[in-house]
Amino acid sequence: MLLGTWNLENLYRAGGPYGPPDEAGYEAKLAALAAVITELDPGLLGVQEVGDPEALKDLAGMLDDDWHVAVSEHPDSRGIRVGFLSRTPLTVVADTRAFPAELRPVQADDAGLTAGQAGRGVLAVETDGGDGPLRVAVCHLKSKLLSYPDGRFQPRDEGERARYAAYALYRRAAEATALRALADELLAGDGQGRDVAILGDLNDEVQAATTQILLGPPGSEIGTPGYDRPDRGDAMRLWDVAPLIPPGQRWSRVNSGRRELIDHVLLSHRLVHRVTVAGTGLPGEGPPGLPSVGPDPAERRGEPGSDHAPVWVRVGGRAG
Repeated sequence: MLLGTWNLENLYRAGGPYGPPDEAGYEAKLAALAAVITELDPGLLGVQEVGDPEALKDLAGMLDDDWHVAVSEHPDSRGIRVGFLSRTPLTVVADTRAFPAELRPVQADDAGLTAGQAGRGVLAVETDGGDGPLRVAVCHLKSKLLSYPDGRFQPRDEGERARYAAYALYRRAAEATALRALADELLAGDGQGRDVAILGDLNDEVQAATTQILLGPPGSEIGTPGYDRPDRGDAMRLWDVAPLIPPGQRWSRVNSGRRELIDHVLLSHRLVHRVTVAGTGLPGEGPPGLPSVGPDPAERRGEPGSDHAPVWVRVGGRAG
């Protein structure tokens, strides 16, 4: 089974303020996305930046066979949300923006506005993983691409830039904490016995503090001697599969010319030890070819395809 995540970049129907300006552009967008998904051939794909739930259904309709679709009911201010495309039926087990009760709202702008919940919902589903139930959550954490008052994407000065970078980091850290709380529920203290995956656009790289929040107890990382030595922490750990991706493919977006791996697949103990291969882009095609994005996401309005590469793993059956 191939399990993956992909930011579809502004998947809206034509004519709105964020999507393609006309039907021809919309059809080109769908065709480009469908071609990648068909080649990728996932069993389950977590997706981000679904601006219109009907657009995701349109995309599913361009794929082979029958696909199951699930979308979060909690979009952000632009209407974008997370969702799933799946070859097997999906049961929604959570769709939430809530922070843990102990976590206080965080500052979000210079005026003192606070955020007491995630900007976009996190959606969790259960499906048939081929070797028992598979529980998966998909997320899209607060972006590092900053926005400022009055719809600006450029700061007035360095002080404003630094403050809004801090506000974005506060929000991303709080959202990662909320996501980790949901992961605890899905794992239920039994990572050795449950297949659990967390997928999504974390908007930061492998060693970022916000990404590390999601991993759980330290130790046993991929590539360390402890990886093959079970311990009590395995019940609640998640493993980022990034070290399993070939170094020459280890990015999912190009930001101002710099390659970044900001889209992630994190797996429970039972699942990570059955990974046979991991990658970005399309299997067998080498490094992903991506456009370089700048600070203003509106510059790519109407462009076909996506500015992100899929990140994926192939999982085999349970040994024995």
